[in-house]
Amino acid sequence: MKLKFKDGKFTILQVSDAQDLQYVRKTMMKMLDKAYDRVKPDLIVLTGDNVLGNHFRDARTLTPLFVKTKEAEFEAMKVAIDKLVTPIEERKIPFSMIYGNHDDKNEITKKEQSDVYRQYPYFIGLDNKDEILKDETFNIPIYSEDGSKVKFNLWMMDSAWLDKEQDKSYEMVKPEAIKWYKEKSASLKEENGGEAVPSLMFQHIPLIEMLDLIEECNENDEGSFKGPEGKFFKAKPCVDGVIGEYISTVESGNGQLEAIKECGDVKAIVFGHDHQNCFTTTLDGVNIVQTSCASFRCYGKRTRGVRVFTIDEKTGDYETEHLTYADLCGDSIKAELQYIWDADGMLKEKILLCLGVGIIPVVFKKLFRTK
Repeated sequence: MKLKFKDGKFTILQVSDAQDLQYVRKTMMKMLDKAYDRVKPDLIVLTGDNVLGNHFRDARTLTPLFVKTKEAEFEAMKVAIDKLVTPIEERKIPFSMIYGNHDDKNEITKKEQSDVYRQYPYFIGLDNKDEILKDETFNIPIYSEDGSKVKFNLWMMDSAWLDKEQDKSYEMVKPEAIKWYKEKSASLKEENGGEAVPSLMFQHIPLIEMLDLIEECNENDEGSFKGPEGKFFKAKPCVDGVIGEYISTVESGNGQLEAIKECGDVKAIVFGHDHQNCFTTTLDGVNIVQTSCASFRCYGKRTRGVRVFTIDEKTGDYETEHLTYADLCGDSIKAELQYIWDADGMLKEKILLCLGVGIIPVVFKKLFRTK
């Protein structure tokens, strides 16, 4: 499938940390449906933790066992993926994905998961010919409207994997992937007459250098959040948006930021992973974007939502906006009650809601009546 600009524009919708099981939270799916229909994107990118992989069956962290065998675990995962992907397929929207730490912390290999995604007609990617990277890291070219030339490029970087043999999790971009990126970037540049092809780079786990975006502060300072060793931090003034938790970064940068600056093609690096962080900024001359979670089956705040990128074919520049649940579903009483009922981390509100339902069941039934 060849992606092309239309009327000089190309729109990408980012969904990060959907992070659900085979029994999906209906409020998240409603929010995503609204986003797909409102934005009408040319491409949807799922930027990791697409399913809550380590909670299907996870003896490592002693979470409750929903299934007892690898085969049953795989079947549950396929159902979870299908629940997430089917609304996209029904709308015939091309989509792609990268893995996050939750996708791979289980017995199901990336190859097995990749084969599931590849079965969907509107899926794009996971087509790298490199033996090491073929089920992990790849790029997606976007062509001119007439299809004659690559005008933009997407780097889809894997940043988390589980060594099944050693039973050890890693959170970093492999050195082989950074080497591949530099070589592929140079190749695209050569094909483009010596000019770097403008790009966005999508990656689940943030760069280690992004810790420079926060500073230590007092507990009572506005915007403070707790970090390691009981210390408190807040975002530096250069950050446009919200940093609501300590930035959880890769273990090692492996020279990734330096490679990006050297190649000079990446307009912005886009991350997920930290559910309560949603901002844009510039770090060492490189634009940084972090998008909060879409999931309701995890911790999160009112920034739950999706991000939109609109790329200009002529200039190669982009604009971005973040759409929250309230932006997409409104602020009616019904929308608010649905949010409270499905969102983890709102136990007190759920208790009050249940008490209210016991008092006014007729009103509750009316609010949730299916039209």
